[in-house]
Amino acid sequence: MRSQSCPLCSNFALSSNCSSIPSLAWIKCTQVGTSSVRLMFLISASVHKVLTRPCMSSLIFLALDLVSVPTGPWLTEPCQKPTTRHSFINSHYQKKMGSLRAILSNPDDLYPLLKLKMAARHAEKQIPPVPHWGFCYTMLHRVSRSFALVIQQLDTDLRDAVCIFYLVLRALDTVEDDTSIATEVKVPILMDFYRYIYDREWHFSCGTKDYKVLMDEFHHVSTAFLELGRSYQEAIEDITMRMGAGMAKFICKEVETVGDYDEYCHYVAGLVGLGLSKLFHASGKEDLASDAISNSMGLFLQKTNIIRDYLEDINEIPKSRMFWPRQIWSKYVNKLEDLKYEENSVKAVQCLNDMVTNALMHAEDCLKYMSALRDPAIFRFCAIPQIMAIGTLALCYNNVQVFRGVVKMRRGLTARVIHRTKTMSDVYGAFYDFSRMLKSRYDASIVDQVDGTDHKARETKDRLEAILRTCRDSGTLNERKSYIIRTKPKYNSTLIVIIFIILAILIAYLSSTRPYNMCKFLKKIKKLLNGNDFILSDTLFFLPAGLVSTF
Repeated sequence: MRSQSCPLCSNFALSSNCSSIPSLAWIKCTQVGTSSVRLMFLISASVHKVLTRPCMSSLIFLALDLVSVPTGPWLTEPCQKPTTRHSFINSHYQKKMGSLRAILSNPDDLYPLLKLKMAARHAEKQIPPVPHWGFCYTMLHRVSRSFALVIQQLDTDLRDAVCIFYLVLRALDTVEDDTSIATEVKVPILMDFYRYIYDREWHFSCGTKDYKVLMDEFHHVSTAFLELGRSYQEAIEDITMRMGAGMAKFICKEVETVGDYDEYCHYVAGLVGLGLSKLFHASGKEDLASDAISNSMGLFLQKTNIIRDYLEDINEIPKSRMFWPRQIWSKYVNKLEDLKYEENSVKAVQCLNDMVTNALMHAEDCLKYMSALRDPAIFRFCAIPQIMAIGTLALCYNNVQVFRGVVKMRRGLTARVIHRTKTMSDVYGAFYDFSRMLKSRYDASIVDQVDGTDHKARETKDRLEAILRTCRDSGTLNERKSYIIRTKPKYNSTLIVIIFIILAILIAYLSSTRPYNMCKFLKKIKKLLNGNDFILSDTLFFLPAGLVSTF
């Protein structure tokens, strides 16, 4: 018999003689009443004979915690880190249970997540057997899974061209991003990179992880590039040359003014927009878009990434990467890195809002560009990242967490964007919803102001109203499915949790008493999903090792 109590409070003590569930006391107890804990322990005792793995009990206990504390965190760090190796609360299960809570809180995400998982598996199976093309598409999946998904819907010749275009620029970006490369070595490589894509033997070791593999085996990319149509090759060569020269320029120059910021973003992203427009035109599927709005497509995405990745860039080792323009951040702090310190939180958020306002200036051009596209596959290829950008800006605005960690759209919402985006009316609806979300954050920031030091407040409001007006004027908003506005809950979260607990207990019971029937049941599910593993397989199906081997 063991008795444990929370070291931070004396609300309860749990006792258990169950060797398979040794860590019950480490359930987060803050804000959880004694009766809730007793209920959790009672249910654990009643089903513990059929729970063959600790993670199944974790599932049940954490689901009950959601019922007990509906407004609290789904899973936080335990009161004190357990020392036993059998502990069921650890970083792996925190991640899994956090994803599970997101699904339970947003049940509409489940079907798009399932579709996205199946699409990813399908895309991985479509990798060409030819070695150099196989390498290119494999690397595409490794360095950008989301991009690899949207590219698959393009026709074969355009898909190949866009794949190589992306990998060439990703390799160029890897050279630029590697702060360990000496300037006298890096600059000539950036300047001459457009020549290397014609050399089947060239490679250069830099970067880390998958990016290092891409650079070490770059000859595969060059070989595939040389098999593209001449019009595709010329477009890729031109953009690579201009981008490399621009990157080399900013290796020796800091981003001082907003003009410098726009110029840098043009080189590293605006040119991508121009290049894609050229590839679309070369395919014969689209008219050639103007350079101005093509540039805005790239700048909107790049500025969003620069805003979101502040902390990662400023903490880069051995040297910080600083892309926020001094003209903006110097109004708030003396050094760019000062924004990450807690004592500067108010100034940091004001600077962040200034940066978001700057990015919003490109939104209307993006809507104009997308509204002119004719090919459905090209449209979706362009529209999905732009919706993700406006959604990310909505999350970042007035959010101090940008300076504390990673702020990004949840996976389920990303899946819904990919699933829903089919027509321009979907784009107008998404931009409208996320702009309204951003405007609500703007309104909150105005209320919170005590010194009236938001230098861009009026400009922020004007840009948001312009986006909202463009979306309303499209006349398609009544056709949309809202991403963020729900007048009445579609599901009762408590009921969902209870159903989930019942299913978990049923699966545990079947797996321990009727393993053969359980195997048949799971095989039918796999057959129904065309051989694809269920998206929640590693969260729901905690089966004994013997049963897994038969399945």
